[in-house]
Amino acid sequence: QVQLVESGGGLVQPGGSLRLSCAASGTIFSFNTMGWYRQAPGKTRELVATISSGGRTNYADSVKGRFAISKGNAKNTVYLQMNSLKPDDTAVYYCNINVRMSLHGPRNDYWGPGTQVTVSS
Repeated sequence: QVQLVESGGGLVQPGGSLRLSCAASGTIFSFNTMGWYRQAPGKTRELVATISSGGRTNYADSVKGRFAISKGNAKNTVYLQMNSLKPDDTAVYYCNINVRMSLHGPRNDYWGPGTQVTVSS
């Protein structure tokens, strides 16, 4: 199975920055995408940003120009640099990986436990 470890969440003032990290381990032959999703109280989980194994990125309109997703030097790692943070960014952020566990096997999604990001003055 696949395990995801997240770090970097915390409390920051509006306009501040945080960097989230995620590392995946386990039975991973290859991954299609890794990314970040978030869920605020009373709201559904939404996409924040994803990056493919080839480096293609995708961002929610609400974070374009403020957040940047990147792959780490270690295998199956991803970072989310969060700048110009707003109170509306407050949420639990979840790391996601879409993986293939064998050469011709199916793709499956796995989720981290979530890390809290709070933006408040």
